[in-house]
Amino acid sequence: MHAVSDSSAPLGILLTNLGTPDAPTPPALRRYLAEFLWDRRVVDVPRPLWWPILHGIILRTRPARSARLYRKVWTAEGSPLLLIARRQQALLQQALEAQWPGRTRVALGMRYGNPSIAAALAELRAAGVQQVLVLPLYPQNSCSTTASTFDALAEALRATRDVPSLRFVADYHADAAYIDALAASVREARQEAGPVQRLLFSFHGTPERYRSEGDPYYQQCLVTAQLTAERLGLKGDEWQVSFQSRFGREPWLQPYTDEVLQALPAQGIRHVQVICPGFSADCLETLEEIAGENRKLFLHAGGESFHYIPALNDRPDHIAALAGIVARELCLGES
Repeated sequence: MHAVSDSSAPLGILLTNLGTPDAPTPPALRRYLAEFLWDRRVVDVPRPLWWPILHGIILRTRPARSARLYRKVWTAEGSPLLLIARRQQALLQQALEAQWPGRTRVALGMRYGNPSIAAALAELRAAGVQQVLVLPLYPQNSCSTTASTFDALAEALRATRDVPSLRFVADYHADAAYIDALAASVREARQEAGPVQRLLFSFHGTPERYRSEGDPYYQQCLVTAQLTAERLGLKGDEWQVSFQSRFGREPWLQPYTDEVLQALPAQGIRHVQVICPGFSADCLETLEEIAGENRKLFLHAGGESFHYIPALNDRPDHIAALAGIVARELCLGES
């Protein structure tokens, strides 16, 4: 603990997200997937059973396939997720600095890969930070994302003798400014693409079993979609929720996005927009899986127009929403 609290010390904000491989190559994907898939929050199969499956099968085959997918979305500057996260970090710092000069320091740490959460904490410590607000950029709280971030944070602090005061944002799935930003992004997309028959809210899936075990994620996804649809004034048959990116053999949250999109044309729905409110930044799951593969599935099934609405990324209203969350959590502006 701190012997003397320095009131002039900046308040730290630790932004976190899932992470990304260092390069779109099989060796880089092998390192990344080994860390990601060994996390008990992601795959909770008993370790003696999971180790030979992971190292004997998955890490021998999946890295090359995943590397091919990552190459489709990789840019000359690097990973889309990391580039967007860096912009979010810089813009959030600017927004906070404009209102509260010298009072905050924003750092970025990824749950898997680089920059790590440990490195981000070291950066804040070097800046003299004694209080840290951890803001995982997952609007909806899941054991496989938000809780896993908490685990990584605890592990990073395990060897630290001078642990900072901590505050942790579990979710912001119903935050009014976040919902307003989602609704605004849909309105702008409709001005560009014209009328559509159905707005599909596609969230990342998790095993159905997690919901029965108490994970709040499913219900929070429904709330986010409902609030956004209400902001837009949509009728019940003009929007729906689905879940993407399932992995393994056990049932995941349903309905599945790919199956929904393949079924819609036969129901007379041939013009759709898809938004992924659970992703704060565009990444492989939005750019390749939704805007690429799922678009093809819909059009092949008879769909006529498919429009992916980008993640909120570094939109000014998104940055303002994040700044509002930080200000509220840290009581900035209060005397």
